[in-house]
Amino acid sequence: MNVYDSDRMADTLAPHGYQLCDAPDDADMVILNTCHIRENASEKVFHALGRYKPMKQAREAQGKDMILAVAGCVGQAEGPEIIRRAPYVDIVLGPQTYHRLPEMIERAKRAKKKKMEEGGKKERIVETDFPVESKFDHIPAPKSNNRISAFLTIQEGCDKFCTFCCVPYTRGAEFSRPVAEVVAEAKKYVDEGIQEITLLGQNVNAYHGEGANGSGEWGLGALCLELAELDGLKRIRYMTSHPRDVDDELIRAHGDCEKLMPFLHLPVQSGSDSILKQMNRKHTAERYFEIIDDLRKARPDIAFCSDFIVGFPGENDRDFEATMELVRQVNYAQAFSFKYSPRPGTPAAAIELQVPESVKVERLKALQDLLNQQQIAFNQSLVGKTTPVLFERYGKEENQYLGKSAYMQSVHVICPRDIIGKLLDVEVTEAGSNSLKGRLK
Repeated sequence: MNVYDSDRMADTLAPHGYQLCDAPDDADMVILNTCHIRENASEKVFHALGRYKPMKQAREAQGKDMILAVAGCVGQAEGPEIIRRAPYVDIVLGPQTYHRLPEMIERAKRAKKKKMEEGGKKERIVETDFPVESKFDHIPAPKSNNRISAFLTIQEGCDKFCTFCCVPYTRGAEFSRPVAEVVAEAKKYVDEGIQEITLLGQNVNAYHGEGANGSGEWGLGALCLELAELDGLKRIRYMTSHPRDVDDELIRAHGDCEKLMPFLHLPVQSGSDSILKQMNRKHTAERYFEIIDDLRKARPDIAFCSDFIVGFPGENDRDFEATMELVRQVNYAQAFSFKYSPRPGTPAAAIELQVPESVKVERLKALQDLLNQQQIAFNQSLVGKTTPVLFERYGKEENQYLGKSAYMQSVHVICPRDIIGKLLDVEVTEAGSNSLKGRLK
């Protein structure tokens, strides 16, 4: 989603004479687009700001200017602290206000001019509210920038309030874009050559957009089927999903829609019902297994990816073993796993039963060893099989091309002709832990 937001900020600034540049030291404006989901996120922002400060000072010494902005969820959560610790920052904006960037830039320029003329303290621009109007109503139409794949945000915010997560506080309440608006943006991408679209949302399968022609609210399954009607669009993906929002319509869509890829990122976080309750996930391990089974019945070739948090407050050996058993039963193609890190202001950060760091490290290693074994086994299971690959870019070797399988694996082939933008069948000849090699059929 940050990639999508960064692209749209660039699109918003383009009509005002801005274009992307390769190096920050020659930039008229530097925007740090930030994420607050991981530990030490804000400190990383301050370290980055420390690197840009001398560049800004050097340009000012030459009579030039550099507007320095912090955008995204760290800006949303810690705007006043950013201004206090880094007073050379000109603009702080949250993820819901980047459509106002041109206005903020003009205000920052006026503030600098006023300070030069009148002296005193320079005004800093901080925009971290949740405006009534949607930013999607104001940003310009997207550009493909000659890519093969694109991201498309259809839903933002979260109403789940998992006790470990800061997203509801930085992204706000759940909001879904109207179907017609999503389809129009997707068509614009497809008309420019995009062949694969990944639908984005903090809880993307909580999508409940206004339907076409006044037909009531549509869910994600109906939206995917509508997008599949676009000529030229070859692949549809979506992320990230919550088990609570997987409904029968979405499951049927996986069975009925060939363009909807057989690969689902469905975070479970833990296999222990007691920990899931502490996390406020409002699903059980049994319900998660039921969803997996239903999806496999609808789409037998589907593979799964997930997220896991190890060492959540109160997690004991029995809880951790429940997570390991869930992993064994589901058998993932990929997964992301992390040690629990307290996020300021979240309920879990105040729980006293924090797990010792040494225990977190030990458990994370055991979990990651199992997940890595499953990923390697899944990759190796494709050796000798033929799989469609959408080729997106050149590789490092001569005549080498890289593409993505239906399961998000990187696939390398050697070919004497240009195959960028082609969806071609590849026979897999080798499998590594993170990528495949093959030859064109």
